[in-house]
Amino acid sequence: MTDLSAGATVANLGSNFLERLGDQASGGFGRASRSNPGGGGASESLEGQPFRSWGELYGISGTTGPLGVFVGDHRSTSGGVAGFGARIAPGVNVGFSIDQSRTGIDVPLAFQSATLDLTQLGFNASIDKGPWTWAMAAVHGFGKINSSRDTGFGMATAGYDGQIDGVLTELSYYWTADQSRLVPKAALEYVHASTGSFQEMGGLNPVSASGATLDRSRMLLGVEVGHYWIVDQKIVDLSAYGKFVDNFEQKLSAITVSLGPQSILVQGIGESQYGADAGAALSLSLTNTVRLYLNYDGKFRSAFQSHQGTAGVEVKW
Repeated sequence: MTDLSAGATVANLGSNFLERLGDQASGGFGRASRSNPGGGGASESLEGQPFRSWGELYGISGTTGPLGVFVGDHRSTSGGVAGFGARIAPGVNVGFSIDQSRTGIDVPLAFQSATLDLTQLGFNASIDKGPWTWAMAAVHGFGKINSSRDTGFGMATAGYDGQIDGVLTELSYYWTADQSRLVPKAALEYVHASTGSFQEMGGLNPVSASGATLDRSRMLLGVEVGHYWIVDQKIVDLSAYGKFVDNFEQKLSAITVSLGPQSILVQGIGESQYGADAGAALSLSLTNTVRLYLNYDGKFRSAFQSHQGTAGVEVKW
């Protein structure tokens, strides 16, 4: 059961990273500061600092309900992100970042658990043209999965690899009125996740399993609303968003689980076709070059929910 959870976790962490990179490129306070870097009605012709770096710490809690023979799981992830970005031409921005995380997976009804250590490398870019922004993001990740299963006569353990590749493209329109903004967005995302085969060691009747792949294509339609205030020469920005999610294509390979000459096929875990994402962000710009922020992101599917909290700092120069 943990190998099913691990494959889904790799895919979902890749999607989370892709969407964070997309938001950095096209929405939120980042887009506002590019068109109005000084805040409070500064001229749009004013050029802000061309370079920026950021660091984040985050935690994710996710739960999957029973699906077919899968009895459900709970996942807890903690991680950190470091990144660097630059404006390489007027209206053209690029960024590079690295995400390192550890996920604990618990399948209590099957007496199984696992850990996933995942490293992700990300690239994003955006082009601003008036109120329009086109953004893209790409992610490549690789990790190690270690599982354990209580057989009643000792623990059966295994170690195997996981990998994620994904791309996202997004188009948004930035509409502003005084200190408020409305940003409708449309995005397409594709991820390919895979986990390797493994052979358990120890315990009673250790099993082997084949590798698995997951391919998922989705459309995201949503809108962000935001408003900022000038307080004691500092900018306080509050925003919220909602997205409709359509997983219009999912290809889940089955896993072959073998014990001696006997084997069974177990289907991989996918998401419901339709779902919703929602979140909010609070940003405090201490100066024109230093910003602190807190984000919440939630994902809601028919049999899966996750909640993510992020704390970060951004420095421009």
